[in-house]
Amino acid sequence: MQARRFYTLSGSCPDQIGIIARISGFIAEHGGWILESGYHADGSGDDDGRYFMRMEVKAESLPFHLAEFRERFRPLAGELSMDWKISDSAVKRRVVIMVSRQEHCLYDLLSRWQAKELDVEIPCVISNHDAFKALVEWHGIPFHHVPVSPDNRQAAFNEISRIYDEVKGDTMVLARYMQILPPELCDRYPGQMINIHHSFLPSFVGARPYHQAHRRGVKLIGATCHYVTTELDQGPIIEQDVIRIDHSDSVEDMVRYGKDIEKAVLARGLRYHLEDRVLVHANKTVIFR
Repeated sequence: MQARRFYTLSGSCPDQIGIIARISGFIAEHGGWILESGYHADGSGDDDGRYFMRMEVKAESLPFHLAEFRERFRPLAGELSMDWKISDSAVKRRVVIMVSRQEHCLYDLLSRWQAKELDVEIPCVISNHDAFKALVEWHGIPFHHVPVSPDNRQAAFNEISRIYDEVKGDTMVLARYMQILPPELCDRYPGQMINIHHSFLPSFVGARPYHQAHRRGVKLIGATCHYVTTELDQGPIIEQDVIRIDHSDSVEDMVRYGKDIEKAVLARGLRYHLEDRVLVHANKTVIFR
């Protein structure tokens, strides 16, 4: 049985009276069937308030296709000063995975993809090491080894950008890719790059953060999934989670727990992104779970 096809309309605009009525009225006028909707007003409704919304509309209920839906909605969006987009559930997103030497997030994403829990296309995996070439190619996915060194950084990231464009990537997932992306690459793909890291920043930076945290007696381990921006690890947050530990847990235990929670948080964050459940304005995120 095929899943129902729907269009997702999401966006944000200055808060004002009648937003829901005008948008739902527009859909109703064309016979549209709203399957799911979510709304959030951020602020007190004054000039600084922002309104966020997400709607799923049954595709077959509308008398036109996606392109015409966009064109018909554009004038109303302009009147509301709305930042918006409309996507089609029938079009699979193309997710490019980037990885270095830590394999846990890569394994998890490939497993979810193979089980069709992650319903996307993975046109390739890019790595600055070749350790996972056989694994990736065993899954029938092209693997690109792009080494990065102080002497070739610009050329390497130019090559990554070229590959991403060539395979028509929609989303770039840094599945423990341990290189700092150059600002020009971040600016080129805003809202398309997702990263995962442990929750110890900014207190325990650099190498061996779990060892530092263990020495300080940290009692919580967590992970943060966020969009990549030119500010290192400061992009809009998509998803976070924590687990509690105690004095009986060793550094090795903490590392293992950390990998588990990073996998789960990255998978959830990626799903929210792919389903257009993440709305961002002024570096603040609203998530419609």
